Amino acid sequence: MGKKWVSAYFTCKALKLCVVVVLFMVLQFSVVSECVDLDPEDKSSLLLFKSRFGDPGKSLSSWVGLDCSNWTGITCENQTGRVVSINLTNMNLSGQIHPNLCKLSFLEELVLSQNNFTCPIPLCFGNLQSLKKLNLSYNGFYGVLPDTLMKLTQLKELVLNGNKGLGGPIPLWVGNFSTKLEKLDLGFDSFRGEIPEGLLYLESLKHLDLQNNFLSNSLPDFHQALSFLNLGSNQFSGTMPCFSASAQSLSFLSLASNAVVGGVPTCIASLEALTHLNVSFNQLTYKVPPRLVFSEKLLVLDLSNNDLSGPLPSKIAVTTEKSGLLLLDLSHNRFSSQIPLKITELKSLQALFLSHNLLSGEIPARIGNLTYLQVIDLSHNSLSGSIPLNFIGCFQLLALKLNDNNLSGEIQPELDALNSLKILDISNNKISGEIPLTLAGCKSLEIVDFSSNNLYGTLSDAITKWTNLRYLSLAKNRFNGSLPSWLFTFAAIEMMDLSGNKFSGFLPDGNFNISSSFNNRGIATMPREEEVLLHNGDTKVSIFVVDSSGLRINYVLFSVVGIDISNNLLHGAIPGGLFGLKGLEYLNLSYNFLNGQVPSLEKMKSLRALDLSHNSLSGHIPGNISSLQDLTSLNLSYNSFSGFIPKKQGFSRFPGAFAGNPGLCVESSSGGCDPENLPVVPRKAFDEETVGGPISVWVFCLSTFVSFYFGVVALFCSVRARNYILQTKV
Repeated sequence: MGKKWVSAYFTCKALKLCVVVVLFMVLQFSVVSECVDLDPEDKSSLLLFKSRFGDPGKSLSSWVGLDCSNWTGITCENQTGRVVSINLTNMNLSGQIHPNLCKLSFLEELVLSQNNFTCPIPLCFGNLQSLKKLNLSYNGFYGVLPDTLMKLTQLKELVLNGNKGLGGPIPLWVGNFSTKLEKLDLGFDSFRGEIPEGLLYLESLKHLDLQNNFLSNSLPDFHQALSFLNLGSNQFSGTMPCFSASAQSLSFLSLASNAVVGGVPTCIASLEALTHLNVSFNQLTYKVPPRLVFSEKLLVLDLSNNDLSGPLPSKIAVTTEKSGLLLLDLSHNRFSSQIPLKITELKSLQALFLSHNLLSGEIPARIGNLTYLQVIDLSHNSLSGSIPLNFIGCFQLLALKLNDNNLSGEIQPELDALNSLKILDISNNKISGEIPLTLAGCKSLEIVDFSSNNLYGTLSDAITKWTNLRYLSLAKNRFNGSLPSWLFTFAAIEMMDLSGNKFSGFLPDGNFNISSSFNNRGIATMPREEEVLLHNGDTKVSIFVVDSSGLRINYVLFSVVGIDISNNLLHGAIPGGLFGLKGLEYLNLSYNFLNGQVPSLEKMKSLRALDLSHNSLSGHIPGNISSLQDLTSLNLSYNSFSGFIPKKQGFSRFPGAFAGNPGLCVESSSGGCDPENLPVVPRKAFDEETVGGPISVWVFCLSTFVSFYFGVVALFCSVRARNYILQTKV
């Protein structure tokens, strides 16, 4: 026994010594490989390749000498020095590709992605027959796929996405030129026609991305075990296949933005490895079958923007402690039930979109159990009841959108516990009461929309705690009192809408120079082609799946940069500082009692719409208004402006802008001036005119009653009229 033990000991010791020797030799070998000299022929080919394109960032300035390890992006074979890999990703290279690149006969990997190469794919690439990976993504390559690529029989990855000039039909040979092809990415190109039949049967294929092309015909089924399939944003039609050949392997499936019809087949739930399913923006109909229950592996389910109807599915995925559903989007359909309680059992849920449906009933209080929720969008439904206090359980909430429902009650003061909240939209409901002072605790708020409710009270300086505020709308409520001096002191504010209330007093002459959006031209978030008068803000929330445990959430605000304080009870002069905001695009002060003269507008270079109508403004029209090149809408009607407006000032592009100003005359084509020929614009409907206008509803009603009363009395004072009115018809 002892001898055996000693023998084992020495054997083990000898083995350790051998391992040390081997490791030493490997280290020595690696040192040699790091200093291998570049093959002279390959070096010459690389330098000619470099001579054909621009390198403004000098990324390849290291391409000198013989030591291969010093050449940026180049990998050489350890013993021969032949180039086996070129990776020049994102180096801002531009130009064309020299044909000598194709003389690198030992090249196995060629990656030129995220540069600015602008040329057809070189025909000579077919000579690189050792190539296993070819990535030319996000460049300016154009033309068709050259047939010479079919010679690359060793290719495992072909990635050409992000070349919009690359198109035509996908060649038939793509499906059978390499029996080793595992990944094919032609997304965001311009390919059209059908998917070659060979691709449907290529056994080696695992990853296929053809999104954002012009591919058409019926949606095909695939007969190999895919793990990734993206056919989104094409023109495929027909019904959804079951993809049964990929039942054990398919983890990502996107058919979004096509013309797929029919229902969601129950067999889709048999895809056991599925983590992402996106069939949004199609023409899917019918009810969601109750047997459509996905495994706990599902992370993202997006059925939005279809025509699905019936009740919301009560059970969507298997709920276990490992249940991983992060995003559920059933928005923009025709679901017509209450929100099922089963949804509140999806404990890992981080984003819930149920907007633009026909949902009714109350918001379930148990929604507060979803403690990981970051986005809740229940807008544009028929939900009733009050805003559940249990929302405070969703303490990680970033966006809460409940607008366009039938919600009532008051804003709960306890909502201040949502101190991470950035977007709060409860507009177009029946919410009443005052804004709780405790909401000052929501210091992260950036988008606040309380418009079209029954809120009242004065503006508290607690709002100033929202230091990141970008959009504020309190329009069409019953707020009153004077406007505070701090109103325009939000540094990030882009749109402020206080219209349709009962604010009185003067416009605050505060510091208008704090907001960067108001004062800097060209940082507007709304596209220039959008109609400027559509100034109501809208937010688009974007969700990015980081990994199996989390999402990254961004949002974009669509709104002009503007101020709207129309339809109130304000009086006095307009502060001059308000007309010095060179970044302001929209200004509406109409339907108030403002007086005095209009200051100079020459600094308002970004102004696209100006409405000062239905006030008591006087003096001359500022002549420099016509020099504002972006101005597309102007309304100064129904004021007390006076003076002469020369034709050369170009106000003819604003028909009706000066109606209702008796002392004002516009130069006619004959050179004269006739105040009676001022164009007339129709006044607003009576119910809009009387909100804060010069004639209130009760005065109108009283005058109508008095006129009617005296008219009747006058009639009855006449004997002939009285006898005619009271005579009995036979």
